[in-house]
Amino acid sequence: MPQTVHHEGIFAAEETLIIETPERVPLAFSLASIGNRFLAVAIDHAIQYTSIFAVLWIVMEVAGSAASGGAGLETSDLTAETPKWAIAILIIVIFALFTGYFILFEWLWDGQTPGKRLLKLRVIREDGRPITLWEAVARNLLRVFDAIPGFVIPVYSVGLIVIFMSGRDQRVGDIFAGTVVIRERSDEAPKFDEVFSNRIADAAFRRVQPIAAIRADLTRVTPGEIEVVESFLRRRWDLTERQRLWMAWRVALPLMYKLKPAYDPETFTYEGFLEELLSMYHRRRSYIN
Repeated sequence: MPQTVHHEGIFAAEETLIIETPERVPLAFSLASIGNRFLAVAIDHAIQYTSIFAVLWIVMEVAGSAASGGAGLETSDLTAETPKWAIAILIIVIFALFTGYFILFEWLWDGQTPGKRLLKLRVIREDGRPITLWEAVARNLLRVFDAIPGFVIPVYSVGLIVIFMSGRDQRVGDIFAGTVVIRERSDEAPKFDEVFSNRIADAAFRRVQPIAAIRADLTRVTPGEIEVVESFLRRRWDLTERQRLWMAWRVALPLMYKLKPAYDPETFTYEGFLEELLSMYHRRRSYIN
């Protein structure tokens, strides 16, 4: 069961979300601070509105050129002369940019937007697993409510109030979707280079987790990704248990986002997922060959 722990620092209080993994080992995730989330969303809105204004300018330029006798038209005249198809395209593109920006980025970028990636923040489910398209849509459709009283220029007054009242720093969209925003902590998990540059202590593959029944389209997996999975499974015995579980989560997360696998939550473990994925990959290659 996820728990929130408050750690008092010298300058600020850091909130930590404790999530128990399927292996019954607790992992501590640092919840993103309001300051970091504000900076991230400010960056995203800057990109979003710059794109909207660019589209608006391009469409108006095209419409102005297409209008008969385009020279010397006032803005009101230009609007009147703008073809209906141009206005329709403009409305559709602006709506897509305004509503789809956060949804698409968080779904395709593993819970991150450009702003979150720059600030090293990530959206995950409350149980630590990657968000799906449903969570991305749910939390961002309610962004309009969180942004009240602003709409064109989001103020996020409601969102800030709810975050302060929430034990997990969740705005309305997060509460509804069951998501949290975390700050990635590089000190908790060893770096990839530190793990994969060490000598292999045990080159043999052996299962240590219950077989995780998963269904996924393995044609989307690249040899490079399988090499990372294989390297981790070979070198995991050089790590402490906590480091091993962290690294299993870090290796499995992007693959789960990419493959969107079907699995049984009751028997799922991140390490077991990687073991089964590697086994399925080699069985598939043997069958093809």
